Amino acid sequence: MSAQPQDGAARAAEPAIAMSLRSLGKDFGARTAVHAIDLDIRKGQILGLLGPNGAGKTTTISMACGVVTPSRGAVLVDGVDLAAHPRRVKAQLGLVPQELAIYQELDAVQNLSYFGALHGLRGAALRQRVDWALHLAGLTDRAREVTATYSGGMKRRLNLAAGLVHRPRVLILDEPTVGVDPQSRNHVFETVRELAREGMAIVYTSHYMEEVEQLCDQIAIMDGGKIVAVGALPELVAAHARGGLELELEAPAPGGEALTRALAAAAAHAELARDPARPQVVRCEAPARLAPLLAAIEDCGVRVARITSYQSNLETVFLRLTGKALRDAQEGA
Repeated sequence: MSAQPQDGAARAAEPAIAMSLRSLGKDFGARTAVHAIDLDIRKGQILGLLGPNGAGKTTTISMACGVVTPSRGAVLVDGVDLAAHPRRVKAQLGLVPQELAIYQELDAVQNLSYFGALHGLRGAALRQRVDWALHLAGLTDRAREVTATYSGGMKRRLNLAAGLVHRPRVLILDEPTVGVDPQSRNHVFETVRELAREGMAIVYTSHYMEEVEQLCDQIAIMDGGKIVAVGALPELVAAHARGGLELELEAPAPGGEALTRALAAAAAHAELARDPARPQVVRCEAPARLAPLLAAIEDCGVRVARITSYQSNLETVFLRLTGKALRDAQEGA
């Protein structure tokens, strides 16, 4: 009888890529929601997926999970094609949707037992996984209470546990901290980090830039159904944004013609922040351009109310690449 490989050797032989999206795209009639994207998620990696509303994030996630059939391209998990082997691949996927997907008339054990059974778990194996998921969610001491009595944060943590109970290789989290208290948010963060340390590949979408900055090893930014940038945060900042000076122009007089002219003139020397909540802000990355920028603004009869320095971050990169605020519309794709 041949010897069985040790666990460490078996893990070392496994491919590093957990999920690959290859030329993946989706059309809805004449409208292209996602063009043909290529993306790899490695084992033990937390990939942040960002994009303005309507960029195609939801459609991409739905195709990756097998909920929506692609118009072109392929989804591979551990090298296995989702379209060719849907049951086999879906058994390795976990989805935690933005909307709560739990039965509030049941307790936590009943919820997790149900979702575990859907993945073929039975008997002692099911009980063990339920206990593991409860522990991860921090709900062991409330396991037999009806879910309807839970706080919003507890429901979110149970929602996470339901997507984990079968211990998938790839976990997709869609806005997992919406509306939760700070303690539950921190618990979700620690759970995600622990799962990644254990080798799970995680795709994390959020409207909170600071969450992606804190959690994610790699960040993919979508816009117009395409991936416009991928990389670690320092790489993205170096490639697409730098620190500099931020100029806030005086509030416009009635009619606003002078401010409109000043912003048009400023655009020749600096970058307009393009944030609908702050339409009077101009950013200047090159100190040598500050003097002509000020002269162009003042020639239009507008004064600068405030000058502050800033350091580039993920939001700066995002706005540079997409030119949009993250919450500017209801996402349809």
